[in-house]
Parts: sequence; C-alpha cells; structure tokens
Amino acid sequence: MVDITVHGAGIFGLSVAWTCVMRGACVQIIDPNGPGAGASGGLVGAMAPHVPENWNVKKAFQLDSLLMAETWWTDVCTIGGVDAGYGRLGRIQPLANQTAVDLARARAIGAQDLWRGAARWWVTDAPSTFTPQSPTGLWVQDDLTARLHPKRAVDALVAGLAARGVAIAQQAKPRGKQIWATGWQGLKTMSQDQPRSVGTGIKGQAISLYYDAGNVPQVFADGLHIVPQADGTCAIGSTSERDFDHADETDAQCDVLRARAETILPQLKGRPEAGRWAGVRPRARSRAPMLGPWPGRPDHFVANGGFKIGFGMAPKVAECMADLVLEGHNTIPDAFRVEASQ
Repeated sequence: MVDITVHGAGIFGLSVAWTCVMRGACVQIIDPNGPGAGASGGLVGAMAPHVPENWNVKKAFQLDSLLMAETWWTDVCTIGGVDAGYGRLGRIQPLANQTAVDLARARAIGAQDLWRGAARWWVTDAPSTFTPQSPTGLWVQDDLTARLHPKRAVDALVAGLAARGVAIAQQAKPRGKQIWATGWQGLKTMSQDQPRSVGTGIKGQAISLYYDAGNVPQVFADGLHIVPQADGTCAIGSTSERDFDHADETDAQCDVLRARAETILPQLKGRPEAGRWAGVRPRARSRAPMLGPWPGRPDHFVANGGFKIGFGMAPKVAECMADLVLEGHNTIPDAFRVEASQ
C-alpha cells in the first residue's frame, strides 16, 4: 500500500485521489479552503470536445477522457450515493453563413475518423426545442459533449472518497508521495523559482437561472455556453478576466451574461436567478494541463492547469497520474509535462 498526500481538493486533486484509492493506495487530501473552493465549485459544467480537425496530442487525450467519463462518473456516484448531474447529451451550435456550413460538413467527415466511430458530429436542419435561431437554418451538432454540475460533481467525489475512508483535512502532516493540485495559486508558487511564469489565473463568472429545458443538448452560441442542468436550472457562462481585484466576487458582468443568453434563447427571459459564481481558473503557460514530476523535488508531483477543460480532462488525468505515482509508468504526453511550461 502506497501512502499519497494530495494537496488541493479541486477537480484534479479529487480525481487523482479517487483513482489512486481505487487502485489500493492510502490517500489523504489537504485543502485549507475545503473541496471545490476555487475554480471547481462553479455552475457551468460544459464538457465539450475540441473540433475534429488539426488533430494533436491534446485533442486525442481529451477525446479519451470524454469517452471514459460516463463509466467513471457512474462509479463515483454509485459508491458515494451523490449524483454529479452527468449526462452525455451533446451540443448544438448555429451556423452563421455558408462558409461555416461548409467547414462544419468538412469537420463531420474528419470526426468519423478522428473520433474513431465513438461519437458523431453532423449538420442538421432539425434541432431540439432548446435551440437558438440560425441565419442559415442549419446547426452543427455532436453527441460527444457532456454536461455535469461542477459543485455537485465535487460533492459526488467527496462522498465517494468518504465511502472509501478518505477525508479532506484543512491541515495535516504530509506523508508519502505528494501530489500538488493547487490551482492558480499553485502555479504562482511554482513560478517563484523559475525564470518566467509557468502559468497564471484567469477569472471567470457565471450565472444560473431556474429553467428546466429537459434532457436536451447544451448550446454554444456567440462564445457563450448555455447548459441545461439535471436539477432544473440552466447555467450560463462564462467570462474570461485576466485582470481582477477579487477572485470570488461577482459583478455586473453576470448581468451581461444573462442579457446575452436571453438574446440567444428568448425563453430564458424573466426566469428567476438560481445563483451566481466567480472563481479563478488555472491556465498553464503551455495552455495544456501540467502533469508529472516536480523537477528538483523527489516524490513530488504536479497536476494543474485544467483551465476551462478540467472536468472533461479529469478521468484521463487521474489515470495518468496514478500510473506514474503508483507504478512509475509515465504515460503523460510530452506537451503536458511540467517542463513544457517552464
């Protein structure tokens, strides 16, 4: 049995802890702010793939993770008894002009090969009832995109870990191998002894409305994610703010998000507000997740830089980190390794 200390109870920390525990490791988690206190405690939960073209390691890694997600989250929720709100219901996007239509059709051909027959991308003229207007009367749809509720997903992982005897402490003495999944503040710490920053934090804000759209594809339009959640709410987000004074405070930008969403989907007008959220997402300098040994620190490892795709990447990230920390088997792509952001 291997002793593991995970620093950070966001999506990467909890997911890595979960996979290590399921492989028989003895794990403790330390987070002074509690689970999901940062970027992972949000509202939106749009687990959407990159477009099926110009294929690269990052897109392939994400595809593997999205395909793992249904079984992975089912296990978490079954063992812990808490529903994460997961559903692979797809996504729909309006096509603005003929150029966009042609590109979407080309990508549909690419998806047949790149997505290995495990998911589809297609152009449709018969969208769901929860769909924005399209200037062309056509939309692109996929059935790989999934949704979950980030805060509920964190709660599901906490419950699953508790069922396996793992608690989250605000303070504890580290033991064994240490995994640092400490978000944007962790990137700042890592940057202190480097000639340049390894990453930064990008603030995001989101808003949620009471509107039960049912089990329909989420919408991506005008740069906005609009995600019908399983709890009868509809999440809208998010902003991207490089400069900010208060990491966890919302402001008038949430009102702008709401107004934009109501223009895209008029049925959202007048719906009561279910909540607002603000948090800072960790973006590594390479823009890819930062995974692997922490150079110069034996038996210390890093799992950071999820940015906007942390929940979608989490199952595969957890698998790779468990391979490395428990078995010494490094399956992490070169572009994701810590050195790539240094």
